[in-house]
Amino acid sequence: MSSDPLWGDPLSEAADSVTVPFPGELGDVTAARLAAAGYLGTLALGQPPASAEHRDDILLAVSELAANAIQYAPGPFVLSLRRTFDGIHVVVADTNPNPPEPRRYHPSKGGGIGWHLIQALADEVSVVPGDDGKEIHLFLPW
Repeated sequence: MSSDPLWGDPLSEAADSVTVPFPGELGDVTAARLAAAGYLGTLALGQPPASAEHRDDILLAVSELAANAIQYAPGPFVLSLRRTFDGIHVVVADTNPNPPEPRRYHPSKGGGIGWHLIQALADEVSVVPGDDGKEIHLFLPW
């Protein structure tokens, strides 16, 4: 098996994490999900998830975080994923220093469910504000 410069050798520690920057364009939601899927696929070669749903939950959380970064923090964002002893640590760093504000779901207006989904899927969620934006940290089971 050859080594891929983005994902690393799945048998080495390089596969334990990945960081990918995005310019903050609409297509980056799909690109972030694909980057996460590639990383999780490589990780699963040596450490499969305890349940197939864990992979899907991580991909949904990444999609929601990327969409929120594009909608509420226009500009670039960075996606990082790393293996922890009992799961996956997902970080999205964006350009808006304000923490997410949960909204009530309203069927006719759309939206309002993403942050609630993230809270439900993750074992732990934290928001770390900074001078140039914020980082949202999720810990999800693997």
